[in-house]
Amino acid sequence: MASGNAIRGSRVGAGPMGEAERGDAAPRIFVSYWCANGHETRPSFAEEPGLVLPDTWDCPRCGYPAGQDHDNPPAPHKVEPYKTHLAYVKERRSDADGKAILDEALATLRQRGLIQ
Repeated sequence: MASGNAIRGSRVGAGPMGEAERGDAAPRIFVSYWCANGHETRPSFAEEPGLVLPDTWDCPRCGYPAGQDHDNPPAPHKVEPYKTHLAYVKERRSDADGKAILDEALATLRQRGLIQ
């Protein structure tokens, strides 16, 4: 049995008029970008004065950066392996710095009487 809701199952702008009801679409330009795997991507941009196109665009197929020069696409990003917190600390501190910090922390704990 029908519930009496006349707009059920429809969306805003879904009328029989189509473009005439919503107005004309903005003029578009299509720009080609190529990635290192040779994939072409053609995003569209609204044509407007002062339009600045991006230098790179992410390839939707492989995720590599894509550029407008077909013969010289940008190089893929270098993937660095996962680093632990300790690895980052070791990059910032030398062994001598680490020993000095440890000795200071142990002296503070001994002063408080928390360790012997």
